[in-house]
Amino acid sequence: MSTQAIPIKIYPRLTRGRFNNWRVVAVLLTQLVYLGLPWLSWRGRQAVWFDLPGNQLHLFGLTLWPQDFVYLAALLIFCAIALFWWTALAGRLWCGFSCPQTVYTEIMTWIERWVEGKPRQRQTLDAASWSLRKLRLKATSHGLMIAFSLVTGFTLVGYFVPIRTVAAALPGGALTGWQWFWLLFYAGFTYLLAGRLRESVCKHMCPYARFQGVMFDPDTLVVSYDAVRGEPRGALRKHDADTARGDCVDCGLCVQVCPTGIDIRAGLQYECIGCAACIDACDTVMDKLGAPRGLIRFATENSMAGRVAERDIPRRMLRPRVMMYSALMLLVLAASAAMLALRTPFIVDVLRDRAFLVRETPDGWLENGYTLHLVNTRSTVQRVALGVTGLPGIRLADAPVLTLPPQADRTVQLRVQASPDAAGGGSHPIRFTVRSLSEPSLSHSEESRFIGE
Repeated sequence: MSTQAIPIKIYPRLTRGRFNNWRVVAVLLTQLVYLGLPWLSWRGRQAVWFDLPGNQLHLFGLTLWPQDFVYLAALLIFCAIALFWWTALAGRLWCGFSCPQTVYTEIMTWIERWVEGKPRQRQTLDAASWSLRKLRLKATSHGLMIAFSLVTGFTLVGYFVPIRTVAAALPGGALTGWQWFWLLFYAGFTYLLAGRLRESVCKHMCPYARFQGVMFDPDTLVVSYDAVRGEPRGALRKHDADTARGDCVDCGLCVQVCPTGIDIRAGLQYECIGCAACIDACDTVMDKLGAPRGLIRFATENSMAGRVAERDIPRRMLRPRVMMYSALMLLVLAASAAMLALRTPFIVDVLRDRAFLVRETPDGWLENGYTLHLVNTRSTVQRVALGVTGLPGIRLADAPVLTLPPQADRTVQLRVQASPDAAGGGSHPIRFTVRSLSEPSLSHSEESRFIGE
């Protein structure tokens, strides 16, 4: 087997700098949101809760029902367009700072550094034969990684089952089979992908890395090496003072800090996730040499080729592709906002009683039976009055006033009566009306059919 086919473990060196600080902030913010959201409460219930048995999705004060899943589709469309928009602007910056794979890999690497030491120490430890010390360090680091993975799996289950219920049931092992399955499934894949495979996921498994090139253009910001300024590279030596040499001293730090192990000086590569660790490392070296920063920097193909001045890069961001993506995102947002504003306060389903088509009442009127399922989508209690329209003199045999708790449903049996003169032979369109007595501006209607003689 060729040695090139054997994957080589990468031991990225820890770097410091402004982009590293932003990565740390991104890790902390994303995990604060993911791990913290399920613990927030909103009016006596979990603020963010995917209540699958109840067919409800709670997002703070908004409750979505199966009929409202068009909003989730709109959210997915918006996120997809936003990804294209961001890629056109700044390449794979999402991958380097906010992608869950990158975030979890960073956390696992922190754990490994804390327990096993710096890259050289970890490399020496891995190459050494097994001993009690190696077993202790490996067991500690991987134990902490597994523990963190279990926390992520526990949190995932907490989005679908109230997390306080899960926390109370966990010590006694009272979770259901499916809850255990998803907890361990998500935890297992977190440990496998972030704790074991790490950069291999970005290099060989992530589809985004494969098709990102078609979303780039010459004005896309990417991590770039300034070859004009840096070449010819080489170490600084006193006796070479008269030799023409670029600013790159060939220290190799840009390669040592790269989480995917590439050399950015070879040009843009699909393995580059845009984390900017190489920029921080190179800027540190330039500071020590007294040279200007930016030998490696975020730049565009046009600016690196001298076709566009770097001061004009912000202006070039407002190009047709970016403007089109921006317009599409605004369109999706506007359409979603309009649909939410016009969203009906009640969901009404009407089913005809199949036990009979039509029957005659003692006073000679015609009667049909219906089952009405009513859902209050509001976060407040609603007192509602029911009615029916569509035929002259049509009426409800009983017109109940219902009290519906927030996000609650109710099923009632209704009898609709119409005179034989108004409801001649055949089927007639009618509408059931639901009117809120608590908020008179809220109403809804649903169409059905009345069967005559």
